[in-house]
Amino acid sequence: MKVLITGGAGFIGGNFIRCQLARHPEDGFICLDALTYAGNLPALKEAMEHPNFRFVRGDILDRGAVERLFSEERPDAVVNFAAESHVDRSIGDPALFLQTNALGAQVLLDACRTHGAIFHQISTDEVYGDLPLDGDTAFSENSLLRPSSPYSASKASADHLALAYHRTYGVPVTVTRASNNFGPWQFPEKLIPLIIARALQDRPLPLYGHGGHVRDWLFVGDCARAVDAVMRRGRPGEIYNAGGGNPRANLDVAKAVLRALGKPESLIAFVADRPGHDLRYALDCEKIRRELGWVPETPFDEGIEQTVRWYVGNRAWWEPLAKDI
Repeated sequence: MKVLITGGAGFIGGNFIRCQLARHPEDGFICLDALTYAGNLPALKEAMEHPNFRFVRGDILDRGAVERLFSEERPDAVVNFAAESHVDRSIGDPALFLQTNALGAQVLLDACRTHGAIFHQISTDEVYGDLPLDGDTAFSENSLLRPSSPYSASKASADHLALAYHRTYGVPVTVTRASNNFGPWQFPEKLIPLIIARALQDRPLPLYGHGGHVRDWLFVGDCARAVDAVMRRGRPGEIYNAGGGNPRANLDVAKAVLRALGKPESLIAFVADRPGHDLRYALDCEKIRRELGWVPETPFDEGIEQTVRWYVGNRAWWEPLAKDI
């Protein structure tokens, strides 16, 4: 099998590439990435040395470049990680998110339709909107989509478009909607690496509101396994939720990081809440467990310990990126 991975120099995409090379070294892999601010070539250093891996710098919005790459490489499958993904940035520049996340997906879908490739869309639990804090309900794959931010709306648009291409044109499409990922190589604007970076520098840790917003945390290696399972064995036209089963309030996440670093909770600083901030996410993951046998393997505390150790040992990578965050 030959797999084109878009956005593979990003956090989850890079971890997925490492997972694929370890699990399926006989397959071929091409990474297409525009190397925007969150693109990270150092994370692909080992992959670059693999004989079955190729990196191509390019933008999924460049229809001509995408068509040339498909004609040259003839991929059997496309996994679309390429996306603008930071909610705060989407509030400031919605157009960029719609262009990359929705229109970029459409370019890839057209290429898959032309060349007969499988298309796998990487989505997010945020497309469902939020749930009340005081409850234990969870979103299933059949839940209505109620995105709250320009980011989640752009991802919901791409999901709808991918599934429409399956129904209208017969493109073999699958979708995974994962909960919040964390782990090594995550750009330090996101919550957990931001907290780690600021704590290591003894800087205040900004938490929105009172830190009570709840997210379900999924270690990135477990997410990579979920995407692998759905891409290779998922039913065309189907959506699969992949959650970590680790619900935590943001305040509790911050405290866990501070404990792991031996830093005081006095570093926590509450700031004004962001517009449209979702209260709680939770996913029902029975479908992917039942059909594909996937379950998360990394408990939250173990994942936090691994993540903290990695950032402590890789300051030379994240410190230049975190200086303006």
